[in-house]
Amino acid sequence: MHAGFEAYLKENMQLPDDEFRLMCSFAVERKLHRKQMLLQEGEICRFKIFVCKGLIRTYRTREDGTEHIIQFSPENFWVTEPDSLHNGTPSRYYIDVLEDSEIIFWTKSDFYFLYEQVPRLKYFTERLISRNVTLGRDRIFSTISSTPEEKYDEFVQTYPTVFARVPLHMIASYLGLSLKTLSRVRHAQLKR
Repeated sequence: MHAGFEAYLKENMQLPDDEFRLMCSFAVERKLHRKQMLLQEGEICRFKIFVCKGLIRTYRTREDGTEHIIQFSPENFWVTEPDSLHNGTPSRYYIDVLEDSEIIFWTKSDFYFLYEQVPRLKYFTERLISRNVTLGRDRIFSTISSTPEEKYDEFVQTYPTVFARVPLHMIASYLGLSLKTLSRVRHAQLKR
């Protein structure tokens, strides 16, 4: 099992060795290539992913093809499309790979089985969901109330390792800004 995942679990869940081994026994490790698609709009999401190495994004497109990035998932992030996964409904989102990546994933049924066998996993997952709801609300608030400069600063604080790894147009997409506005803000920040 990937050493980064083991360190993450020990730090965040304090799992006993037998529960860690059980989680690993259901996990599937994969190496992914840049631009590989993990989920397309209209498909049903059937997995939970942990990113060991690399970078993944979740996004949605408008009818005109414009992409709106919802989340970047670098190392030690979890990725799924929760509505599709839990309800078995077609996804409205895409999940793809921005850098060659190493992931671990579990199917929905395996993860639910692990909930029953590893009580700390369910508690940990509930904490993650709560944190993600809070982050989502904070992001909505920022989107409707923050200046472009504040949005940029929040992005750099939230994703310090991502900024240098993705093109500016993707950051603009995530922030809901035009590339021109983001370039202006970034240039002004660099002058400070």
